[in-house]
Amino acid sequence: MTATAASAPSQQISSGFRWTQLIIGLICMAMMANYQYGWTFFVPPMAKAHSWQVASIQVAFSLFIAFETWLTPVEGFIVDWLGPRGPKIMVAIGGILAACGWLINSRADSLEMIYVGAILSGTGAGAVYATCVGNAVRWFPDRRGLAVGLTAAGFGAGAALTVIPIQKMIVSIGYADTFFWFALGQGVIVFVLAWLLRPPQAGEVPTASAVKVLQSKTSSNPGQVLRSPLFWILYLMFIAVSASGLMVTAQLSIIAKDYGVAQTIILFGLPTLTLAGVIDSLCNGGARPFFGWVSDQIGREYTMAIAFGLGAIAYWLLGTAGTTPWAFVICAAIVFFTWGEIFSLFPSTTTDIFGPKFATTNTALMYSAKGMSAFVVPLANVLKTHTGSWHAVFVVASIMNILVVAAALFIVRPMRLSMSAAEKQSPVAQPAE
Repeated sequence: MTATAASAPSQQISSGFRWTQLIIGLICMAMMANYQYGWTFFVPPMAKAHSWQVASIQVAFSLFIAFETWLTPVEGFIVDWLGPRGPKIMVAIGGILAACGWLINSRADSLEMIYVGAILSGTGAGAVYATCVGNAVRWFPDRRGLAVGLTAAGFGAGAALTVIPIQKMIVSIGYADTFFWFALGQGVIVFVLAWLLRPPQAGEVPTASAVKVLQSKTSSNPGQVLRSPLFWILYLMFIAVSASGLMVTAQLSIIAKDYGVAQTIILFGLPTLTLAGVIDSLCNGGARPFFGWVSDQIGREYTMAIAFGLGAIAYWLLGTAGTTPWAFVICAAIVFFTWGEIFSLFPSTTTDIFGPKFATTNTALMYSAKGMSAFVVPLANVLKTHTGSWHAVFVVASIMNILVVAAALFIVRPMRLSMSAAEKQSPVAQPAE
């Protein structure tokens, strides 16, 4: 009785503190959002100023995504290895690198320098992303989908607050100075907040006894994860869904221009592209905690089936009915709402399967799939040029989503049920930490 009473105040303090950790992570992620979702607004003025081909500029976007994702397993390993100091050190370094990337972009007079900036900013953004997601899944074993969703929402919706300022600054002071001032502002905020982050200690988080979804009772190290067939199935699913979404997020302004709706004024004096940028960021960010919460209630695979099934419909609609201003805004919003949830569903599923002890590294390994998907983005331009329209691109995206729905229901779900049954029959189980 005494031990229980003594532990109660600690549980209350930890409960409040873990939400503080989540909010700090969310803000840091929001400061990284423009590096991906604000990029599309810089492409046209860069192409015009330097007479560069859009496809050549978009190589920088692919490099950003690649370095944002492929280095995260290394960054996650360093975080786990450093222990309590890991999150603060890695996020601080990430903020500095991301800022340096855009500072280079602000002065770049060649595509090669733009590529260097993309590599630095991608490395920094990935360090922040992997660390904050890894911290969230460890602090919230009981609400893992929601916690990761809220954290990832910062990265998805953070750009909504700056879509209009970025566009206005590009018009008024030029894209180069816009790169410069946003780099400084975002970098300083992330660097300061980084020193407040830390992982939970033993006894600081609630048990997962009331969890409604399948969760492993053991933790797997990265080597064991990489030897798991289930990990690679999820990895391929992530690539498929991520690629379909990136084809739209990276090309949004170009698609709107090709449809002839980009500058059409439709609401409160805002052109179609600007309004779509705001709404899409909100939908992208909102999808992450929403579907994360849903997955906590009904299971990860069923949620994947619902979200990605709706995504298949959304891509088809954007390709067939999205050619008028309001239709473009609505269809694009649905696309973003049914794509953003991958960044809550896959990390939470990975931690459910492989445990929390090496969560930062393991979720980073899964997140690296986004880097593989980035190289599909230029292929979308090739397909569009070959066919003469975006319709074929969106048909391919729809098919990819349908295949992932089938994999979630008929491959992943049965495999997880089999693993859970085998774990219950095992006489010895190492508790997840």
